[in-house]
Amino acid sequence: MPYRFLIIGAGFSGTVLANRLINNLDCAIDIWDERNHIGGNCYTERDSETGIMVHKYGPHIFNTDKKEIWDFVNSFIEFRPYVHRVKAMSKGKIYSLPVNLQTINQIFDKTFTPAEAKDFLETLGDKTISEPKNFEEQALRFIGKQLYYAFFYGYTKKQWGCEPAELPASILKRIPVRFNYDDNYHNNIYTGIPVDGYTALFEKLIDNPKIKVELNKKFDPSIDTAAYDHVIYTGPVDAYFNFKYGRLGYRTVTFEKFTEKGDHQGVTQINYCDEEVPYTRIAEHKHFTPWENHDKTVYFKEYSKETGEDDIPYYPKRLQQDKELLLKYRKDATGLDGISFLGRLATYRYMDMHHVIGEALGYSKTFIEALKAGKKPPVFPNAEE
Repeated sequence: MPYRFLIIGAGFSGTVLANRLINNLDCAIDIWDERNHIGGNCYTERDSETGIMVHKYGPHIFNTDKKEIWDFVNSFIEFRPYVHRVKAMSKGKIYSLPVNLQTINQIFDKTFTPAEAKDFLETLGDKTISEPKNFEEQALRFIGKQLYYAFFYGYTKKQWGCEPAELPASILKRIPVRFNYDDNYHNNIYTGIPVDGYTALFEKLIDNPKIKVELNKKFDPSIDTAAYDHVIYTGPVDAYFNFKYGRLGYRTVTFEKFTEKGDHQGVTQINYCDEEVPYTRIAEHKHFTPWENHDKTVYFKEYSKETGEDDIPYYPKRLQQDKELLLKYRKDATGLDGISFLGRLATYRYMDMHHVIGEALGYSKTFIEALKAGKKPPVFPNAEE
């Protein structure tokens, strides 16, 4: 008798899992998504006015240090090499990000060598802070006031909607400073952009007659799912429980679209670090695909705000009260039968695309092994955090 599975959400977690299950088990899968498209926040589409491939929910650059994940996505569609370069607007001047040797020399009006820049930066850090207790102290400890206020303070305050001193130090685990002229935003060896957009990848992942997708279909936990052998839920964990303990904190993003002739800013992304500028960054999408030629351009100003009831959750805040709520929801979830929680929303973690894909691949193996052994699949793919 074939298994029947229900997957809630057609983002990377749901579609990668569906692909692995359909190819390794005798099963049929239904996927429900409340949006009118597959792909979640990684959805891409051609802009009707300019013909440019647009990342509808903000920039997504695929990068990973794991060859198996890179090979997995490339087995479905073609990814072309892409170097993501980001500039920063601070006090009316443009700098390179991440902070590198050029940035340091420019902002301090120096001509440092790598060794000289490293020694100089050592003198700037606040050595009175031995154990940073928050984001601000973490930055001041390692890079000092001038770099912190030029590139981190205003941007972070806009992004998270609070003083950086209110954020945990863990948000800034590693100060992104380079003592060379490398301005590649990502460190991972495998970096690329799909030639035909991310939506093409999602379509390939679930291109199987035994996978049925229903869009504009919102999941209600009270729905009878007894016809399914197992349900995998990739939506917000607090929403599954109807926010009974309260809402987990998220920041969300809104976009203001512009089109014009030619090239607007000459680079994919410019961050606006000054607090008085209301938007956090501008992304110009034609630069994601340098192999294409377009006479016009389309770019988006990006604004960050607190997530309301009708907003799409983007970045989990994971403040102390959020972590306490999460433990309550996880405890309730572990008491359920026939359902698992997978993905960034269901586990309430910030995850890049390659993290999500890697976890879905790993969980699919665990899930299949549990079924074959007659055991209950894990409710969550990760331990409590």
